[in-house]
Formats: sequence, structure tokens, C-alpha cells
Amino acid sequence: MYYLAVDIGASSGRHLLGWIENGEIRLEEVWRFSNGMTPKNGRLCWDHERLVTEIIAGMKKCAELGKIPSYMGIDTWGVDFLLLDGSDRVIGDAVGYRDGRTAGMDEKVYAIVPEEELYARTGIQKQICNTVYQLMALRGESPEALERAESFLMMPDYLNFCLTGVKHQEYTIGTTAQMIDVQTGEWDLELIERLGYPTKLFGPISMPKETVGRLRPEIVKEIGYDLTVLHPASHDTASAVLAVPTNSDQVAYISSGTWSLMGVERLVADSSPKARLHNFTNEGGVDRRYRFLKNIMGLWMIQSIRRELNGKYSFSEMSEMAEAVGNTPYRISVNDDAFFAPESMIEAVRTACGVADMPIDEVLCCVYHGLADCYAETMKEIEEVTGAMPEALHIIGGGSRDEYLNRLTARAVGVPVYTGPTEATAIGNILCQMLATGEFSSVAAARDAVFHSFDIKKVEVK
Repeated sequence: MYYLAVDIGASSGRHLLGWIENGEIRLEEVWRFSNGMTPKNGRLCWDHERLVTEIIAGMKKCAELGKIPSYMGIDTWGVDFLLLDGSDRVIGDAVGYRDGRTAGMDEKVYAIVPEEELYARTGIQKQICNTVYQLMALRGESPEALERAESFLMMPDYLNFCLTGVKHQEYTIGTTAQMIDVQTGEWDLELIERLGYPTKLFGPISMPKETVGRLRPEIVKEIGYDLTVLHPASHDTASAVLAVPTNSDQVAYISSGTWSLMGVERLVADSSPKARLHNFTNEGGVDRRYRFLKNIMGLWMIQSIRRELNGKYSFSEMSEMAEAVGNTPYRISVNDDAFFAPESMIEAVRTACGVADMPIDEVLCCVYHGLADCYAETMKEIEEVTGAMPEALHIIGGGSRDEYLNRLTARAVGVPVYTGPTEATAIGNILCQMLATGEFSSVAAARDAVFHSFDIKKVEVK
């Protein structure tokens, strides 16, 4: 039996088929497409219509290969959403999280709900792109949009609706909105009402492993088969963390990609003042586990530099260029707002270092060292907040292929570092579907299968 994971990140999306063969998980990529924010009506927006087209194209490819999935699940990045009117038509554009409309919205939110209270209620770290601030921006610039809206759907919820006609609001993606009660796992309607957002938009929460529905008849006709759409952990990081290949509660992880999501998994949320001051978040996971983590700028900086150079170098060449520099006296704080969405990432790094003519290879080296330093600092903060230093660090996701960054990280954190699987998000998506159908009896069994099915390596520090 085949399971289809549709994993859509900030820069690309892909369809991977998963199945069990001889007791191990097998994967096959069947479709890949580009993604990204582009200017539209003065904002940075996602092309939500093209995403639906690409999802259907990948489903058609499964039929062409003769490998028909019985189940599928969709995961995406967090915080972004669409509003629908009473006729289920999209209101406005799918504005992306790097757009500048949320500038200053934190102060407007805190004038109503103080920052300390917002964190205590939701357990979610402050990021100016969070949905709670996006809605405040929308309330100010287009209040009529909120008034017309009858449905609020985060991106994977919207894509599920396009496929099935069913409107669900899934838990893991919902927690990134910073409006779900950290204790109950439901929308904090009292908080939402105080902020002036229509409470009618926020309904029952659906959990990972629950069924969304069957495909719309017109899609069945187009692709040639039907299947059941399930909720994976629909926030991509929640799916990735499900695929961490260990059941030890003494390890930390980095889901490494455009963002580096670094933390530990906990069974109880921590929305204490100490956790807030260290800017840790308590995002939702499978089986009501909590992803106690920090968002770190991640390989977005390297990706941005590569785009700025018009793809002159591959990612592996850029890594080699940085390593050839050796060390560099320059250090940057990678989480500085200056690196969130600059016109020029190269100039932003040069400015931060005070060196106007810094060569590209040293710019890259500076970024790599900045990332490793941030990981080491976060490990210390985990110890300070939780009372225990993790015994090991697992790096998962596409960024785990960067051997230079892995070695820098291992030297910086001072504990054993393991890498893999690289396709953690898609694997976690498929694991959740398999848990829903009984292929695995527990999260522990699913993680054991990941360990035995994929290449997990220990980083050797040279």
C-alpha cells in the first residue's frame, strides 16, 4: 500500500511515495516543483493557485507510474493563511511571512494583550511574522476582508479544502498562529475576541492522524483515482521532528533547511517567564507532544547569497569555499532582523561585520560560523531552561547534507552529533499516515523503523 506525502517548503515542493517493504520504510520521489514568494499588489505573496495545480500534477504522475496511493497528507511552512468568503472564494492574496506588513504590529497587539500574557497563554515564541501579527496588520489595512470572511484556513488546511471540499483547522499548523491555548490545544477565543478578530473563523481543532476526507469528484476524474486525505502533522517541522530517529528523551534536534528549528521534544509545555526570555516556543506535535524549540535563521542566508549570485555556485561549492577560508575573525548574530529579508544578504553580512569589501568566500565562512555559534548557544539555553544538557544532537532535513556545517556544529556543541534522514519532513508525514492506518502501533515503533530504514551517520570531527 502506498502513502503519498506532499511536502511544500518555502523554496520547493515535492511528492514522495512511501511504503513498507521487508519491514523497512521505502521512499520514491515522484514530483518536484519550485515555490517562493513573489511581489503582487505591493506585497510578497504565495501563488496558492499554482500550488493546487502542482499538487494535482504530482498525483497524476503517481498514476502514470502505476503506483496509486491509498492515502495522502500535506504539510507546509507555518503562520500563513487564506480567508474565504461565504461562497468559498479566496479574499485577497496569500501574503507571505517575509512581507513587511507586520512591522510595528507587535506593539499594537501588546497594547491589547501584553507580551508576557500572550506567551503565557500560547507558549509560542515571538516572531513578527506570526499569524497573530498578520491579522492585526490585516485588521488595520483591510478590515473589510475580515468582516467578509467566513473561513480562516492555514495553508495546508486550504490545500486540503481544495482537494476534498472539507474545511479543517489542524493542530500543529494552528499552533504557529500564536492563538491556540497551550494547555487545552484549542483556539483561545477570549484572546482572539480581545484582539478584535472574528471568533466565528476559529472552530474545532483537528489532530494529526485524523481523516480529512475523500477527493472531490472533479479531481478524481482528472487524476483517474480516489484516495483518503489524512492529517499528517501538517506543519513541516512537526512532521520532521516525528522522524527524528531515536526514542531517547535526552537528545536535541535541528530540523535544518531554510530555517533551523532547534530544540527538544517534551510531554509538558513550558510557558514560563524563563522560557519566554530565551524565546523558546511550544509548538504542537503528534500525540500532543510539544516541540520546545527556537527558530534560527538557518540556510535561508546561504540560499539568499546563492540567488544573489544568480546561481553561479552550487551549494556544495559554496560550502567548500567557506571551508577553504578556515577561520574568520568576523562573527554575526544570524537571528538579527537585518538578515530576515534584506535586499542584499551579502551587503547585510558585510555591514554587520563592518567590512565593505569582504570577499564572498569569507562572507560565506562568516555565515557558517554564525550558525554553528548560534546552535552552541541554543544548546546552553536548553540546559538552562530544562535543567539538563542534551546528550546528543540529531540534525535532520535537507541541511543535514552540509558536511562542513555539521563538523562546525559538532565542534561547537561539544556532544555527539548525528545526521539523517535528509527527507525527514516527508518521512514524518508518511509516518503519521502509517500511524493512522495501523502500520505502526506507536511513535516509538515508527522512530525505530526510521533508524533501521535510513542512513544515520555520526559526524566525525576532524
